[in-house]
Amino acid sequence: MKCLYNPVGGACYLAAAISFFAASANAQSAAWVGTWATAAMRGDADPHLSGTTLRQIVHTSVAGDRLRIQISNLFGDRPLRIKDVHVALSGAGSLIVAGSDHSVHFSGQTSVVVQPGSAVSSDAVSFATPALADLAISFYLPSQAGSITMPPNAHRTNYIAIGDVSEKADLPEAKHTASIYFLTNVDIRGRHVSGAVVTFGASITEGYAAAENTANRWPDVLAQWLAQAGISIGVLNTGISGNRLLVDGAGKNAEERFERDVLDQPGVHWVIFSDDPINDLGSTRPAPSAAALISATQRLIAKAHARHIRFFCSTLTPYQGANYWRAEDEPAREQFNTFVRNSASSCDGVIDQDAATHDPAKPAWFLPLYDSGDHLHPNDAGHKAIANAVDLSLFSK
Repeated sequence: MKCLYNPVGGACYLAAAISFFAASANAQSAAWVGTWATAAMRGDADPHLSGTTLRQIVHTSVAGDRLRIQISNLFGDRPLRIKDVHVALSGAGSLIVAGSDHSVHFSGQTSVVVQPGSAVSSDAVSFATPALADLAISFYLPSQAGSITMPPNAHRTNYIAIGDVSEKADLPEAKHTASIYFLTNVDIRGRHVSGAVVTFGASITEGYAAAENTANRWPDVLAQWLAQAGISIGVLNTGISGNRLLVDGAGKNAEERFERDVLDQPGVHWVIFSDDPINDLGSTRPAPSAAALISATQRLIAKAHARHIRFFCSTLTPYQGANYWRAEDEPAREQFNTFVRNSASSCDGVIDQDAATHDPAKPAWFLPLYDSGDHLHPNDAGHKAIANAVDLSLFSK
């Protein structure tokens, strides 16, 4: 078959992919697919949120003509009440684009109560959601919310304004926050959408050290490559800085949160498992063996395959020079990478983040061009290199 060159990602993919995505899009036309998601964690109660409007900015990955949002009170200790919910295209700062505002309802109502440990999805909204665009989602919190369900860092400037002002075009007096509260998913429906891929990992996946208020994290860059290649797939980032594979760190360990943050995501067909094991090696004492990391990864693969989800394994990036690197743990990283690259691993594809980012002269170190400076996290160029390592043909198999 003719091989088509993708100049953006450097990947060459088969013409057969065209018929695959056409068939898949027809099957997905009536299904919800995530265009944005985040991993949830517990946050302390904040009484200052009572009586405020939250305007939160999220970056879409794939386009659709209908939209819904999910509000989570997973870690709450009391009922969460929200009202006056709106979605609009985001403009500069807290400003929304004129004429784009839509009210969001829950079972036909303008308010909803979410019980502790639960989440609710909104009614469908007829909303032309662009790919690779910023949405402003606003809602009012009339009372104290108790313990907060939130990701650790939104990597976006969000806004907290006094009073019920969700319908306002601009919130010039609003306070800025780097957090995002209660909002965990934005889903779309569209005739040409083929499903979603979840990027699942720790700080490298979440985007620590990437430029704030940009789409420079590697999952965001992957979404750009897919869109420019004409492949309509949602990219859902459920990375958590400090997360680990085997034991709890920041958030529940990867095995425990895998069902919620990967398997239960709307429209998921693929998962890329990334950098969690680096934190097991660096921040667990004694560090686990490569065999323990490999066994846990195989359990994740089995869980994904049981749901007919393809599991792409990533090699572990180098981190010598980081404050928790130890020479005695380096063989385990190399052994894990050997497992990932082995055709008998049961991985459905390999993202060789190690090969994409290490210094050829010093393979246990980041290439300086890609190093954020802490020898652990990639800078924007490093995030682009990781995204470039994803062969887009993996999504057509």
